[in-house]
Amino acid sequence: MDIRQLATFHKVATLLSFTRAAIELKYAQSSVTGHVKSLEESLEVSLFDRLGGRVELTEAGRRLLPYAEQMLALAGEARGAALGSDEPAGVLTVGSMESITSYRMPMLLEFFHHRHPALQIVLRPSLCAETCHALRQGLFDLGFLMEAETRHPGVQTEILGSEPLTVVAAPGHPLTLAEKVTTDDLRGVRVISAEAGCAYRELFEAELNDGTGESLPFLEFGTIESIKRGVAAGLGISLLPTATVADSLEAGTLEALPWPIPFEVHTQIAWRRGKTLSREMRTFIDQTIRFLSEEYATH
Repeated sequence: MDIRQLATFHKVATLLSFTRAAIELKYAQSSVTGHVKSLEESLEVSLFDRLGGRVELTEAGRRLLPYAEQMLALAGEARGAALGSDEPAGVLTVGSMESITSYRMPMLLEFFHHRHPALQIVLRPSLCAETCHALRQGLFDLGFLMEAETRHPGVQTEILGSEPLTVVAAPGHPLTLAEKVTTDDLRGVRVISAEAGCAYRELFEAELNDGTGESLPFLEFGTIESIKRGVAAGLGISLLPTATVADSLEAGTLEALPWPIPFEVHTQIAWRRGKTLSREMRTFIDQTIRFLSEEYATH
């Protein structure tokens, strides 16, 4: 079996699209089709069912996929060994949400920039459900999740730590004067939040809606920075990871409300269950656990 054919098969299998595979591999679509056809002829099996505009793996294709991943990973390691380099190299595509990318990862990325310069880390903005789907489809190599759940179908995770959360308001907001803020108190004010699909937003929304018989409106802002500015301007309150508001709390542009958080979310690093981890993936996972687990343990 030709390595290029296996690489092309793997890309089509993860994207379930000959057209998208051709774009990502920078091949003509006829080349992609030719690689898959040659592989099918050499194995004497059909690897894909072409149903109208859809592409699906056959049973033979599903059996071949994990072996293709192992062979491609081994080929990459063999190439590095032949070049006399044990250094991780290539590209890792990592799905991550804004709060982790901007507030948890700078020291980790700086480490990789200086220690492993041949390894390119490409960060893709993605919410948790999107990240899990992309991992299962092979679109991301790794991903970060921030959820209450720690078990995900088809995805393996390692917990990095419990993510502290804080409800914030503008200085002078009436609730900042209270010794303790109740859930009923929060139901009476406007809430600014991240877009739907954010795990801690959904938990907060469920808590506020519980027992009311109605869905309370949330004012959606696109980014954490825009949420913080909206809260500081007095447009409403918000629940955010504590790491994202620490500087603002210290500067006095935001104030924390004394509402005891009744739920917990865990920050996790994730990859597709059963996937053979390349040297680069193992290095990234190990260093992420080392850097971020220590950070969560000290806060």
